[in-house]
Amino acid sequence: MMTRRVNVIVSGIVQGVNFRRYTQQAAQRLGVNGWVRNLPDGRVEGCFEGEAEAVGFLLDWCRSGPPSGRVDNLETREEPFTPEFSDFSIKY
Repeated sequence: MMTRRVNVIVSGIVQGVNFRRYTQQAAQRLGVNGWVRNLPDGRVEGCFEGEAEAVGFLLDWCRSGPPSGRVDNLETREEPFTPEFSDFSIKY
């Protein structure tokens, strides 16, 4: 199994539209671990870790986001896989 870890920054209308909750639900369905949080500047940041194909599907989901949101840009940064997460959480 190939693994992958990606840090993401999502910009657009991504706060106040349940982006974090929808991301958590999608990650749990896909078996991806990590976290997601709001940033003070209105963007959302996340760290996704798991099976490479599942992480790719979660990134695809993040490119469109929830129905009431709008994603203008998705920045990704590949990082070394370190299986430090046992679930997917929302950070506050």
